[in-house]
Amino acid sequence: MENVEVFASPGKGRGLKATKEVWAGDVLFAEPCFAAVVFDSLAANVCHCCFRRQPKLQRCGQCRFAQYCDRTCQRAAWEEHKQECAAIKSYGQVPNENIRLAARIMWHLDKEGGVISDLQLTTLEDLEDHISDLTEDDLKDLKVDIHNFLDFWPRTSKQHTVERISHIFGVINCNGFMVSDQKGLQAVGVGLFPNLCLVNHDCWPNCTVILNNGNHSAVNTLYHTQMRIELRALGKISEGEELTVAYVDYLNTSEDRKRMLKQQYFFDCTCEHCTNKINDDLKLAGAVVDDVKVPDEKVKEVTEYSLEMLKKMEKARLDANYNEVVKICRECVEKQENVLADTHIFQLKMWSTLGEVLSYLQFFEEAAFYARKMVDGYVKLYHPNNAQLGMATMRAGVTHWQAGHIEVGHGMICKAYAILMVTHGPTHPITKDLEAMRMQTEMELRMFKQNEYVYHSMREAALKNQPMKMMAEPVEEGIKSLFRKK
Repeated sequence: MENVEVFASPGKGRGLKATKEVWAGDVLFAEPCFAAVVFDSLAANVCHCCFRRQPKLQRCGQCRFAQYCDRTCQRAAWEEHKQECAAIKSYGQVPNENIRLAARIMWHLDKEGGVISDLQLTTLEDLEDHISDLTEDDLKDLKVDIHNFLDFWPRTSKQHTVERISHIFGVINCNGFMVSDQKGLQAVGVGLFPNLCLVNHDCWPNCTVILNNGNHSAVNTLYHTQMRIELRALGKISEGEELTVAYVDYLNTSEDRKRMLKQQYFFDCTCEHCTNKINDDLKLAGAVVDDVKVPDEKVKEVTEYSLEMLKKMEKARLDANYNEVVKICRECVEKQENVLADTHIFQLKMWSTLGEVLSYLQFFEEAAFYARKMVDGYVKLYHPNNAQLGMATMRAGVTHWQAGHIEVGHGMICKAYAILMVTHGPTHPITKDLEAMRMQTEMELRMFKQNEYVYHSMREAALKNQPMKMMAEPVEEGIKSLFRKK
């Protein structure tokens, strides 16, 4: 690879560094997927080839498990699916996603070896499995998975030692990358990208990882493109500088981030933001009312209350009881007002959920109010080119546009577009959709400035002529962790 090389990172083991100076939005490397599977919970709703969410999918006629957009996707996936298909038929049931991914990796290794391209910088055998660091409960789960894998693995395929199978499961556990849907809004599967496993963590990284689902829509397979990840620079990176990404969401406090990293990835984070607890004071801050700071006891009380309400809200959200979600959030926001600062992470979570769910229920005016407050808080905490900030700004901009606030909506959409051009690039589907929205709102804004009355009259007439439609059902906000949580 011309832009990166492997080196010994002090205190971290192997890492990647830049071999030349790069700038914001530059792609340091792209890597095809070694193997990937759809989550068990979404197996009937997501194409097993391109990972697109579709209302109607065509089921594999043999195993009756795999689902595809159409014959094009089914043909494109057959080479990888055919052994899995026969194994599911023979086994009589579908194993869990861990076993399915491990089996696909093993079949790939047996057929083509551990290297899938000349640009691969490491083999699966060289990746850490951290089996010796697993807790007793995790070891029990591993043994169950291995036992079920051996039952599922066909007798006609090459047989492997338990040690090698254990290593593959360990690698999946540590390095299973979240595969998103075509819009990058929801995690729908898990995959393995060997080169990405070499990029070390930093809570304030200089790179971001974006999944490009590839294209299988063309009739001629010559024009198909593979699913791949892209490592993109968030700003200027000097020659020789280590490349880093964030394994967990920066919106967590340093203590929570360190705990999650230790639990999932088995290392102690020593980055500047964790060591100096940068922005922790803002994330749990109390409000200042009339130049008087709210007492710490009151802030602590409302913080603990908010945590309990967040648990209730999440349960109602999982049950798709969105009216209950709104009721819980409104009650909590009322208690938080003038007590918690506008950067307090529990208040931001409530605003984010309210903005999203109210938009889904088509209360656009109120949704826009909370979406704006959420973005204002995010700006004070996130890196200016953070993908989560870009996505949140995009959603807020669209919500303002839906509420009829064309000036604010267009401004937010332009800001989001500038961020996503860095984090996602111009060819990503979500950037293309945002570009179309930017052009649409720009045209409407010109009309608004020429004659405000005519603009609102035309908008009202257009909305009356359209049947009322429900918005896309809200999903858990973004993909906040780089790798899959077990």
